[in-house]
Amino acid sequence: MKESQHTEWKESWRDDHLRWVCGFANAGGGVLVIGRNDKGKVVGITDASKLLEDLPNKTRDLLGILVEVNLREEGGKEYLEVVTPAYPSPISYRGHYYQRSGSTLQELKGAALDRFLLRRYGRTWDSVPLPGPVVADLSKQAIQAFRTLAAGSGRMDPAALNASDADLVQKLKLTEGKYLTPAAVLLFHPDPQRYVTGAFAKIGFFRSESDLVYHDEVEGDLFNQVRQTMDLLLTKYLKASIRYEGIQRIERFPMPRAALREALLNALMHRDYAVAAPVQIRVYEDKLKIWNPAVLPEGWSLQDLLGEHSSAPFNPLVANAFFRAGEIEAWGRGIERIFQACKDAGTPEPQWRWTNNDLWMEFPFSAEYLEAIHGRFGRKEGTEVLPKVTTEVADPVADPVADPVDRLLAVLLRGPLAPSFVQTALALKHRPTFRANYLRPALGLGLIEMTLPDKPASRLQKYRLTEAGRTRLQVLTIGGKPP
Repeated sequence: MKESQHTEWKESWRDDHLRWVCGFANAGGGVLVIGRNDKGKVVGITDASKLLEDLPNKTRDLLGILVEVNLREEGGKEYLEVVTPAYPSPISYRGHYYQRSGSTLQELKGAALDRFLLRRYGRTWDSVPLPGPVVADLSKQAIQAFRTLAAGSGRMDPAALNASDADLVQKLKLTEGKYLTPAAVLLFHPDPQRYVTGAFAKIGFFRSESDLVYHDEVEGDLFNQVRQTMDLLLTKYLKASIRYEGIQRIERFPMPRAALREALLNALMHRDYAVAAPVQIRVYEDKLKIWNPAVLPEGWSLQDLLGEHSSAPFNPLVANAFFRAGEIEAWGRGIERIFQACKDAGTPEPQWRWTNNDLWMEFPFSAEYLEAIHGRFGRKEGTEVLPKVTTEVADPVADPVADPVDRLLAVLLRGPLAPSFVQTALALKHRPTFRANYLRPALGLGLIEMTLPDKPASRLQKYRLTEAGRTRLQVLTIGGKPP
């Protein structure tokens, strides 16, 4: 016999054992056995008759609950079973809240206690009133962006989308009386960290677990965080293996974009914002890991989360807004969609780990991808593959002796980029050097061009390859020399 989630043994009775009764009531119920030692052997009790009468009264008076107390006998020795049902309302013992977890008793404190009380009262963290912010503090640009997305998805009444900002926020159930909710701040406030500590995403590139090379922090409303984080990952942190089929350029990232985006959405929408730590994305040479603080639905395990399940978002108001905007599907299919996207693309399935409310998701990179990025390239029939020099130069740790213009062109293979991104990708700290040795020569040779030629000093300015630039890289691809 062993103690378990629903069983606890005590040799004798002490009133302090009411903590275990409280813990069972706040979990899934259980049985407290009085008169059995830690090895499961019945040692008996001498005051069974008195306890049989006293215990129901003590639990009623000190815990406010009713339990069933049964007298048992084994080997001529009497013992008691205190059978406690699960209670839907929170139960406390002398002002403290306990909960059975596995074979241990845990006192609930801080964020864990807040989550427990909200859940017991049928509330969620993102729905409670938040004193301070008002509708006028919300970003009009963020709200307008939501209107555009929701109009395109067709998942919201057009009349609601044409209403005032205050009415729209109310239609999304983002108010509680005269107050906004944390969900409203996360979705539409320009600086949600002002009210929710840790409401941002952090991205870093690591050579090893302890060797951070460079990093970025992404702030703002959640919709912006998703967009900007995806942009940074695809243009700065992840390298695409690139090949040409005729004149068509084929990019292949280590995981499907759809899977990466779904994983990012899950981390930002369903995280436990009561924990004051940002979502963390760690990129390595051979994998990408996403961490977020998470609380699974009551009674769920990691297997339940990864299997087929109904929709049970931890932040339902946040999830509802993303659904109305057409950014996610309902029905709890996010993880299923990640697995399916990886299967369709032929990339490794992601791995998941959940311990102590820490949820880790890891995308391992395939051997084929790593060979394409870091191995030797050969020319295949009908397909031209960019050589190592034209792909690895986008890595800040690449060989710095390659031709500066060619290195710049290789970075811009990823698409139009802001000059600051290009400079970072080339690991150049001195802006005048970057402009004099890289940017201006490439412009002068007509290999790159501005996306906003009429506004050369615009903060939105980006640079992209011209046809001449692509031709130069194609010449390098097949082993020739640039003109």
